[in-house]
Amino acid sequence: MAYGELTRGKVTTQDIVAKLWNLCNVLRDDGVTYQDYVTELTFLLFLKMMSEVTDREGQLREERLPAAYRWSEIARRDGVDQLDHYKRTLLELGKSSDRTVQAIFTDAQTKLRKPANLKALTTAIDGLDWFSAREEGLGELYEGLLEKNAAEKKSGAGQYFTPRPLIDCIIRLMKPKAGEVIQDPAAGTGGFLVAADHAIKAATDQLYDLTAPQAYFQRHNAFLGVELVPDTQRLALMNLMLHGIEGTVVLGDTLTSEGEGLEKANLILTNPPFGTKKGGGRPNRADFSVTAETSNKQLAFVEHIIRALKPGGRAAVVLPDNVLFEDNTGKRLRQWAMELANLHTILRLPTGIFYAQGVKTNVLFLQRGHTDRGNTKGVWIYDLRANMPAFGKTRPLRAEDFAAFESAYGEDPNGGSPRQDEGPEGRFRYFSRADIVARNDNLDIAWLRDDSNVVEDDLSDPEDIAAAILGHLRAALSEVEAVEAELAGEEAVLAEVEA
Repeated sequence: MAYGELTRGKVTTQDIVAKLWNLCNVLRDDGVTYQDYVTELTFLLFLKMMSEVTDREGQLREERLPAAYRWSEIARRDGVDQLDHYKRTLLELGKSSDRTVQAIFTDAQTKLRKPANLKALTTAIDGLDWFSAREEGLGELYEGLLEKNAAEKKSGAGQYFTPRPLIDCIIRLMKPKAGEVIQDPAAGTGGFLVAADHAIKAATDQLYDLTAPQAYFQRHNAFLGVELVPDTQRLALMNLMLHGIEGTVVLGDTLTSEGEGLEKANLILTNPPFGTKKGGGRPNRADFSVTAETSNKQLAFVEHIIRALKPGGRAAVVLPDNVLFEDNTGKRLRQWAMELANLHTILRLPTGIFYAQGVKTNVLFLQRGHTDRGNTKGVWIYDLRANMPAFGKTRPLRAEDFAAFESAYGEDPNGGSPRQDEGPEGRFRYFSRADIVARNDNLDIAWLRDDSNVVEDDLSDPEDIAAAILGHLRAALSEVEAVEAELAGEEAVLAEVEA
């Protein structure tokens, strides 16, 4: 099955995810939000799943935990004693000598105030069908829970959760390989890294085709992520651990010296945050030149990606439209990027596929050059936006929506497969570097007449309609903030020159 899709014909994982999600009803009168609930579940599920999972040597993973702070010790208690012991467990595991355990529980605090609610959660979790869950994969179960959280618009989690069909499409095209260093500088819950691992394991008989050192590299050193938000980092670490990955998702800011020190990557897969840095702050990177004076995060992430790739390394990155057309810093960045890298393909994504964003987005596919001059000879653009359905709860994004694009893209991850320009009436077209220069290096190129009008007209679910309206407002505000930040940056530079 495609990564992230729940097994068709089986309802075990879906049932368990639904039961876990419905437990949030227990906590509503305890003031627990959706995001807090998923974080709370992460703590509890970590302890329970550690008692259910064995490592490659057949030992239960809970043996990595002190005996006093394992699932059985929490589950057997009642009342205030249980809640107090649970709080002690969170505190003590945050001091663990095990790097992954410590990272998941660092500064962990429960939002539960009523002992009865903790007992309801531990009893319900103990009552789930864990034998069947192990058969289908505990990682799949946890991914299903994260996806459920992202689909719940009230949780706001969709802003960092890339739709699984899109991740699967990108993985199929970029073809991650064993032995490669794979990075996500804005890791979110780790979806790209887990999907890349899934593809590599499928191609290597779950790593058994590899030598012992190669398998160790895959489990411990192949994957690297950076995440800015502590609770989201916890979700990512849990996600990776349940998929047998000990690779690191560090807590940090890629747009600071923390990002500058990352190991160079063979492959970067990412969906960076949209908008401007809080307070209009600029990247704090000594190696940045093009975007050093902008607070536009997505522009700065593009500079990071190109600098972080090894020569010949490849990347696929989800970015909003303004990266393609913004003037000043945006234009300089595009010119610089097309010199250092081969920006060979742009996929114009449909609107409405990001639950919390609502902004128009694209996937940029590029390969870092072996030299720093003239790497982009031309750009292929696939328009999957015009005349597409109104995506939302009633019409979710599916793998088959990307089938025609994947066929047109071809087998070469770096865009070198034979391709056919489909002309003004088709979705796939080629624009030479000279064509792009003639457009003032504006890559926001559309040619199809969109007869769908405003896609929100086709939405029927009230939450989809509200999310679309909110998305338009956020997109407009983001553009205003970007312009304001750009002007402020130019004024600062002028003031320095005059001084």
